[in-house]
Order: sequence, then structure tokens, then C-alpha cells
Amino acid sequence: EEIQRETAYPDGKVEKVLKNGCHLIFFPNGTQKKVGSDGKTVTITFFNGDVKQIMPDQTVIYYYADAKTTHTTYSDGLEVLQFSNGQIEKHYPDGKKEITFPDQTIKNLFTDGQEESIFPDGTIVRVQRDGSKTIEFNNGQRELHTSQFKRREYPDGTVKTVYMNGQQETKYVSGRVRVKDKDGNIIMDTKV
Repeated sequence: EEIQRETAYPDGKVEKVLKNGCHLIFFPNGTQKKVGSDGKTVTITFFNGDVKQIMPDQTVIYYYADAKTTHTTYSDGLEVLQFSNGQIEKHYPDGKKEITFPDQTIKNLFTDGQEESIFPDGTIVRVQRDGSKTIEFNNGQRELHTSQFKRREYPDGTVKTVYMNGQQETKYVSGRVRVKDKDGNIIMDTKV
């Protein structure tokens, strides 16, 4: 690009104005600033390799050279971090966070303390604020974990519950109920 004018300042800064309207500013520490001809697009390349871009819509894209991480802040408040390992985090203005891990597992962190993880095989794990957990498997089975018990629900309607004392209870669709003690001994079986 052709230079229209060049100005050297006493502090060592040099400014070049190009014929296309762009401004280039060179700082003594190696940092460079480019202001686009629109006056709204700004790119700052820092001496350490970091790059900050400000777009006309006020989106700010910051690249951290050492960490190889890009942090984009959109004008609506959404922030997106892209890490070198492929992990992507989205921080929404309302406080919700969504993390996509390199294996494509997605974890949602809600503002009320709840969490939801969606695994590549379709399994979904939801954790409530009280610590109870619901797991929905892709085969139709469902598990509920609380501080008192773990319960598995099968697609055929069978429900098996294991209590913290080790006792197991299985309820079948037929109405049959079988209870075992912590050692696996049947203590009740109502065969229908």
C-alpha cells in the first residue's frame, strides 16, 4: 500500500497513513495498531504475539498467542473461548455456560446451579442443585441417584432400586416385587 504521510513522534511511535485511508501505528515496544479505512475496524498486534481485533459491529476478538486461545466478545454480551485442544466455551449474558469438549461432549452450567451433560453416544446426565442426578441412556434406560438410593428404570417398566444400606428392591411390570438384603439374600418375593 502506498503511504500518503508518515509521522514520527518524540515517544518513538510512528504513524503511517495509507492512501486507502488505513492508519498504521508502530510503537517502540513492537506493538502495531492498524485502523481500517472505515475507522471502525481495528487490529492491534502486541509485541508478545497476542492479537486484538475490534470489528465494526463492536465484536472483539482476542487471540492469546502463548495459550493458542481465542476469546471473542460479541456486542450482545456473548463470550466464546476457543482453546487449542478443540474445547469451546460459550458464556452467555444471563450467566449460563456451555462447554463443548474435544470429544464433543456438551456440558451446560445453568445459573440456578443445575448442570446437564450430553455425551456423544446420546447419554444425558442432569445434576440438580441438591446433588441428585438423573441419567438418561440411549437404550431407553434411566437412572436416578439421590443421597438415599440409586434407581434404574428399564424401558419395559421394571424398576430396580438400591438403597444406601445395600438393600435392593425390584418392581416388575407384572406387579411382582423382589427385595434382597445387602448380601443379596432374597427377603421378600411376591410372585404373581
